[in-house]
Amino acid sequence: MSVPVERIDQFVPGFAPFDAIGSHVLELRRLLRARGFPSDIWGEHIDPRVGADARPYRECPPRSEGRVLLYQLSTGSPMAAWLAEAAAAGQPVWANYHNITPARYFARWEPEAAASMVTARQEMAALAPVAARALAVSGYNETELIAAGYPSTATAPLLVDLDRYHDDPDPAVLARLQRRRDGGGATWLFVGRIAPNKCQHHLIGALALYRRFHDPRARLTLVGGVTSPRYLHSLRRLSAQLGVTDAVEILDGLPTPALLAHFATADVFVCMSEHEGFCVPVLEAFELGVPVVAYRAAALPETVADAGVLLDSKDPLEVADAVAGLLADEARRAGLVKAGRARASAYALPVTSARTIEVIEGWLEGGGPGPLPA
Repeated sequence: MSVPVERIDQFVPGFAPFDAIGSHVLELRRLLRARGFPSDIWGEHIDPRVGADARPYRECPPRSEGRVLLYQLSTGSPMAAWLAEAAAAGQPVWANYHNITPARYFARWEPEAAASMVTARQEMAALAPVAARALAVSGYNETELIAAGYPSTATAPLLVDLDRYHDDPDPAVLARLQRRRDGGGATWLFVGRIAPNKCQHHLIGALALYRRFHDPRARLTLVGGVTSPRYLHSLRRLSAQLGVTDAVEILDGLPTPALLAHFATADVFVCMSEHEGFCVPVLEAFELGVPVVAYRAAALPETVADAGVLLDSKDPLEVADAVAGLLADEARRAGLVKAGRARASAYALPVTSARTIEVIEGWLEGGGPGPLPA
């Protein structure tokens, strides 16, 4: 760049507390400021609870010498066109890609949401010719950037402060869940938005067979905000049809202390999602000592690596048998818990922060970052 970079501002379509992208944005701002780069956050939809940390992007001057505009790319937004215009006018624009869910998952359930995903993919492609650099939070995401035509890409994992998962769990929730656990039966846990790509229906089907053949008292807890009300309705109907309504608990997004209570009383974290750009809840399970069984799809093999059980099939009986085999083998379970904690340490905030700075400073110095450590 002909003008030295003096500041790096972030632009995010939706900025909310306790959200993986929102937390990443805040950590990145802290990191940039610590390295001497002034950095502000500009948003389109700003949750009032974090209103003091961001300003409406329309109030931001589109042109400023010595500044990089870093776009947190994850959904459709008029912000993308605004940034493209700024780039065309000579303002350096970078992208930080968190992945966009393919529209096919929502077409049946939420057509409007599916249409917005199509638009988001179009905006992503339109930014490719003008974005000087593009950072992906996983290798899986980087392959999408390359396929879309982004000329200079790199991978640096999502910035997640895993230490905050060692706060005290909510005592009332913990006591309730412990009483339930004392009554017997394994607890399956999955954390993720109620959305078709997360495939919670496969979890319900597998649990029904697990209860039939292995553990009649087993239960499943699904935690996550609702992206598709129609899909949520179908999950409730499926639970009733399979006779497991009383064994399936579906909870909206929880405060961290309540979520920690659920992790503390879970026997296994089971993920049958077909599309994840990273999957932070898997790291949470690793960090908190809950073994993971996951479907081998999208970025999950990269995030899980050899620290969990990766399945090539979502046949409900195979999933049920895989969970049963894991929970019946205490030595194997302990080995996976140990491997999971080691895997989580590879994503500890000091590690991921160092990688992010390596990429950014490499770009600013005119070179490129080295390969991502294994």
